[in-house]
Amino acid sequence: MANKLFTLRLWILIVALVLSLLLIFSPLISGENKTGIKKGLDLEGGTRALIKPISEVEITDSDIQNLVHVMENRLNVYGLSDIRIRPANVGDDKLVLLEISGADSEEVKRIVSQQGKFEAKIGDKVVFSGGRRDIPFVCRDDGTCAFIQQCGVVGERYQCVFNFAISLSGEAAKSHAEATKDLTVIQDETGNRLDKTLDLYLDDILVNSLQISSDLKGVETNQISISGPGYGETREEAIEDTTKNMNELQTVLITGSLPFKIQIEKLDNVSPILGNDFIKSAFLVGITSLLAVGAVIYIKYRRIKILIPMFITSLSEIVIILGVAALIKWNLDLVAIAGIIASIGTGVDHQIIITDEIISGESQNLGWKERIKRAFFIIMGAYATTVVTMIPLWNAGAGLLRGFAVITIIGTSIGVFITRPAFASIAERLFNK
Repeated sequence: MANKLFTLRLWILIVALVLSLLLIFSPLISGENKTGIKKGLDLEGGTRALIKPISEVEITDSDIQNLVHVMENRLNVYGLSDIRIRPANVGDDKLVLLEISGADSEEVKRIVSQQGKFEAKIGDKVVFSGGRRDIPFVCRDDGTCAFIQQCGVVGERYQCVFNFAISLSGEAAKSHAEATKDLTVIQDETGNRLDKTLDLYLDDILVNSLQISSDLKGVETNQISISGPGYGETREEAIEDTTKNMNELQTVLITGSLPFKIQIEKLDNVSPILGNDFIKSAFLVGITSLLAVGAVIYIKYRRIKILIPMFITSLSEIVIILGVAALIKWNLDLVAIAGIIASIGTGVDHQIIITDEIISGESQNLGWKERIKRAFFIIMGAYATTVVTMIPLWNAGAGLLRGFAVITIIGTSIGVFITRPAFASIAERLFNK
């Protein structure tokens, strides 16, 4: 029975290690130039923003989730990658925490601060607004229906004009027909047009006015072309500015406006150089710490056969924790690495408890099962205390300590249910020889 239990515990450890290694290195095996571990903002570099919605009425959790959804859509449309956005509570304030790897703080500030309220008006009548309800399709990244044209010198600067197609919903098309049916047709050198323009407003600022062809008078059209300018000191700068303006307007038309006005409470820019330096420093500190712990353990027990299993168990815990982090796609940042260190420290402490109970049990003539039972009684009590202690950290500091709590709980759980039983079985074999 003891042999079967020993084999089972070792097989559980081996299977967990193999699966973890596959999760970590499978992207490299498939040809990608990265591992399965996602580095957090502190290691990758980027921008972190703490955002507060402004409203005259009380903000609910549902309102925050809606804000998160719209902001997530907008940032994805902008093409920003590695985005983490989640609700965050600071005292009684309901906030949103935004983390974007590899993004400049000014770029994030510009995108996030833009309310994105879009309205197309004919006179004082709103014909359609931004968002899927009125605009089910916006041409984007397709040169046949979204392009830049008419680049040339206007005054002392270069000017280019963008043009892209959109589709209107049936209700928006009816509003357009209703707003144009009584307009007057004007004939000039540009052709026949209506006497009013389709005025485009972004955040209540007029960004462009489009001529309306006389063919569209009172007609329910589902296809509209949107155009606008961009400027620069050179032709290249004008093209760049025009492309930026087109992308911003397309994004607002696709996602609609934010449900609230927002205020950036805190904006941090993290350098990736510091992250790389920290990884190197953390690796050196980790190796040094393991050697120091190993030296202390050897001095205490004077048995190399105790030291080696402890090292193997600790390294196994690190690999399995990283494998679980890769599985759940958890970003490893500074606080998460602190959680790994805390878990490994707890693991070494538990292994010492197991070893001490085994040694003290020999002098008390206790059976092997009784010694392990006494050790795991202490370990399970410490494990329960650790988990309960980590729960309040879930939302502490606007959720910035969540990684520490999650990784610490994962690490100690892996230790208690996988690596500690395996170490106990190995220790039994070593001390019974």
